[in-house]
Amino acid sequence: MNVEVDKKEIKEVHKTAIIQQTAFWSEVKMKQGIQSSAFDFKVKNEDLFTGSTGGQYVAADLLILLQQIDDEHTIAYVPYGPEIEPARENQGLFLEELSESLRSYLPNKCIMIRYDLAWESHWAQDSDHYDFKGNWNGPPEKKYQEFRFNFNTQNWNLKKANSDILPSNTIFLNLKDDKGNLLEKMKPKTRYNINLSIRKGVVVRKTGLEDLDIWYELYKQTANRNRIHLNDIHYFRTVLTARANDSCSPAEVELLLAEVDGTPLAAMFLVISGNRGTYLYGASSSTNRNYMATYALQWEAITTAQMKGCTEYDFFGVAPRPDQNHPLYGLYKFKTGFGGELYHRMGCWDYPLHQEKYSYYIAAEMQNKGYHI
Repeated sequence: MNVEVDKKEIKEVHKTAIIQQTAFWSEVKMKQGIQSSAFDFKVKNEDLFTGSTGGQYVAADLLILLQQIDDEHTIAYVPYGPEIEPARENQGLFLEELSESLRSYLPNKCIMIRYDLAWESHWAQDSDHYDFKGNWNGPPEKKYQEFRFNFNTQNWNLKKANSDILPSNTIFLNLKDDKGNLLEKMKPKTRYNINLSIRKGVVVRKTGLEDLDIWYELYKQTANRNRIHLNDIHYFRTVLTARANDSCSPAEVELLLAEVDGTPLAAMFLVISGNRGTYLYGASSSTNRNYMATYALQWEAITTAQMKGCTEYDFFGVAPRPDQNHPLYGLYKFKTGFGGELYHRMGCWDYPLHQEKYSYYIAAEMQNKGYHI
């Protein structure tokens, strides 16, 4: 397999439903102090997909974030990329060849390329990995994942990361249905809570930077309540103020705020990119939870995305199964109520470029292992 790579301007990154692979996301990360690079690549169709012939090429691109980890060393991080998803038996070899083709374009002391793969897990369609209730048991232990993923590779160099950065489990909601069918396919309790919140006078409005402080107060309450990492308010300001309108892959960001009689109850960031609406960040008050404002908020986001032409909605992060001990179990219960299909991604895979330095980095990273959303 041969993968041809060429560097290109960030503004030329292709339009895509994956917000993390857009010029807009590059702009967000630049405002957060993280540099990025973009690359076109092409590979023969028959090298990617089983049964393909004729010598045709597949052309695609990817966005890479260059994360500085100390004064000298960097990590090349590919969030939810590359988008193109080869046949499973060709995925490892493709990433190996892509990585080697990218090596010369990356900083000399780049330790590794970390692919946060949005591709479906190899074990998501394997009936042996589901329990008798139909709940996914997850992939096997790392050594078995690596054995399967490195099939056909030359160097056996792809390593499963110890934790994922972006959510590896999500729910996709099909927005091609009309509103009536969307409501009908929800769990009865979810449908009831949407109507209840409206009856109680919850109103959802679109806002922006002028209400960022309100968002952040709700976010702090949520982070403290759920014991999750607290980002600085500047982090969210960058998402609201970033623009890539002169690029091939801009995005639209809306801050939605749910309130009753002027009292803020819940808020969220809705991002529109390509044919997808994504629930990127959410927060809610620790009081007045009987108003069910988060249900009205989600319903408004779903219908807004649909109105803007989206055909799917990404709930962005749930537990992989109804496990009460999982830190995202609460999100699983809430989000599955809206219907949709549970989707299991491959998660983070590393291609070490400097083996000794990579081993040292992984050992240090293990000390800070956790869930990231």
